[in-house]
Amino acid sequence: MTAAQHRQYHLPTGKASGGPYAVDISPETAGWGYSSLRVLELPPGGRHTFDTGDSEWIVLPLSGSCTVEVDGRTFELAGRESVFSGVSDFAYAPIEAEVSLASRDGGRFALTGARCTRRLPARYGPASAVPVELRGTGNCSRQVNNFGAAGVFECDKLIAVEVITPGGNWSSFPPHKHDEHRPGEESELEEIYYFEIAGHDGTPGLGYQRVSPSGRGQNTDVLAEVRGGDVVLIPDGWHGPSMAVPGHDMYYLNVMAGPGAERDWLICDHPDHAWIRGSWEDQPVDPRLPLYSAPSPVRSESQ
Repeated sequence: MTAAQHRQYHLPTGKASGGPYAVDISPETAGWGYSSLRVLELPPGGRHTFDTGDSEWIVLPLSGSCTVEVDGRTFELAGRESVFSGVSDFAYAPIEAEVSLASRDGGRFALTGARCTRRLPARYGPASAVPVELRGTGNCSRQVNNFGAAGVFECDKLIAVEVITPGGNWSSFPPHKHDEHRPGEESELEEIYYFEIAGHDGTPGLGYQRVSPSGRGQNTDVLAEVRGGDVVLIPDGWHGPSMAVPGHDMYYLNVMAGPGAERDWLICDHPDHAWIRGSWEDQPVDPRLPLYSAPSPVRSESQ
């Protein structure tokens, strides 16, 4: 791992900021073709307007609530207190649209994006419809909120999910990759990891993220200590494990997109570690999970 690669692919808090955004990752700044992520922090009474351009976007509250106006529709997002307190509702904005966000009480909002060509309608995604999945067992147990997963919510290119890993557990394990197109076996997808780590008694948390070379693309090689607000870019390579240190739950938001005609998340496990999946059936799921489940249905849209 070179120091230059580490600086290029691990962006500590503040290093990926731009303009009004605490995080501003675009295809241009990342050096790839499709995936984007912005994190917007609004003060009480704050408003922000942006053009979607050639990308589709999902507006996802990380903390707080907001109103999203797009294509003549208004979506009231109830949001949540934090990423560790519950599933959030969200709004989808298509390409070539103007989006306006407003928050009465302020908050932090993720804008997950993907460059695409097909224009889909603006839509509301209720928290009650987000599948909450438990993956792995034992100390590989983690929770996945599949709000923008392929097969769950329709987008043209964008795939986005949230992962919560209890303190002391490993996720993104076994290490896996999706950096080449192999029909029916593997998708070619760029990926962004955005982290938040639960603190303890006022002490910030931390975790670790590994990306190792797969022999393709940039041969990405990163071992990063990550803290809340950090970003790791994965253009290629085996990614995982994502390690939550004991006492500090780890959250990460995954944003993926790629050139494939089909919007699929197909992965290849690292051959040295794929065997671990066979051990899971003999272990219970971590009893701390799920940290929370999707709420009962509510109607949160007006037109």
